[in-house]
Amino acid sequence: MPEAVKVATAADSGTMSGPLVPVTGRPDGASADGRRWDMAGAAMRAATVVSSLLALALMVSAEQRGELSLLGFHLPLYSKWSFSDSLEYLVGISAAVAAHSLLQLLLTVRKLVKKTPVIPSRRHGWVIFAGDQAFAYAMMSAGSAAAGITNLNRTGIRHTALPDFCKPLHRFCDRMAISITFAFLSCLLLAATAIFDVLWLSRY
Repeated sequence: MPEAVKVATAADSGTMSGPLVPVTGRPDGASADGRRWDMAGAAMRAATVVSSLLALALMVSAEQRGELSLLGFHLPLYSKWSFSDSLEYLVGISAAVAAHSLLQLLLTVRKLVKKTPVIPSRRHGWVIFAGDQAFAYAMMSAGSAAAGITNLNRTGIRHTALPDFCKPLHRFCDRMAISITFAFLSCLLLAATAIFDVLWLSRY
């Protein structure tokens, strides 16, 4: 009888301190879910890199010469993105967002390959969340400023004789419009990534 009690006690102690208890304190299911979560975040980063680079490339290549007919006079026109502070602002923010997203993507892929946590701590998670949110607001601001310039080029100035500059410079205006569209898409992707960060913080 004492031997039976002794064997049962040993078995109980083995289940409490033996190899059945995970070393990390997280079950295998949670680890698998975390890896899928990290892969989804990497896909969002990749999409942000592509959209911000497209916004940057299209704006930098926005340049055209044309001719405007005004009151019987033919005026030569030349338009380039660097002639506007708002468009320069969009170029700068797009480059910063692309660099930030590419860096985070490379770090994420590296950690996924090594099978280590992409976000090692809550403090690190809060830092990434703050960065994503700041860049999302900056991209929204830059896109809105550039959209105002594009609208002015298409409609002219009210109560004056200034015409629609986008008629002779249609290629320039089209590139600006597409670039601004990708800028707003980058903003939405950064906002979605920030939401991912918050959900990760709430889970762990």
